[in-house]
Amino acid sequence: MKTKKSWIDLDYLKDLSAFLKDSDISELEIEKDGIRVKIKKSSAQTSYGLRRIHETVAAALPSMSVNRSAPAITAEVIEDKYFTVRSPIVGTFFRSPTPDGEAYVNIGDVVRKGQILCIVEAMKLMNEIESEIDGKVVEALVEDSHPVEYGEALFKIDPA
Repeated sequence: MKTKKSWIDLDYLKDLSAFLKDSDISELEIEKDGIRVKIKKSSAQTSYGLRRIHETVAAALPSMSVNRSAPAITAEVIEDKYFTVRSPIVGTFFRSPTPDGEAYVNIGDVVRKGQILCIVEAMKLMNEIESEIDGKVVEALVEDSHPVEYGEALFKIDPA
């Protein structure tokens, strides 16, 4: 059986880590061929952070060795076939237009690009969040009336 070769290699991760360490950027996320790499600066140089980066990279790249003396940067390799709808603003998440109303979408619903999925209220303004793709809602990640941050995942949509 032929294994799929990943576009990620250890030198590339080292270069990204060095770039992040020497810049004012605190977080970097790159996605290619269905593989997402997210690298964050750690607030403290801890052995836990070093162990986590080693375990994460070692799991993603089992045939390569990893330097345990790398800077304390956390890397997450995420393979996800679903599209993630993220909040474009900070606010309060609502699944329906009124407190007693029916939700815009439920798990299992097929949605079209441009269809309203929810509302994020910010400073008394109701911001309709629309689907960016056609697909099927597979997961709602936030409970109704809960606060959300900028970039927080709201829904997972299967584009298949």
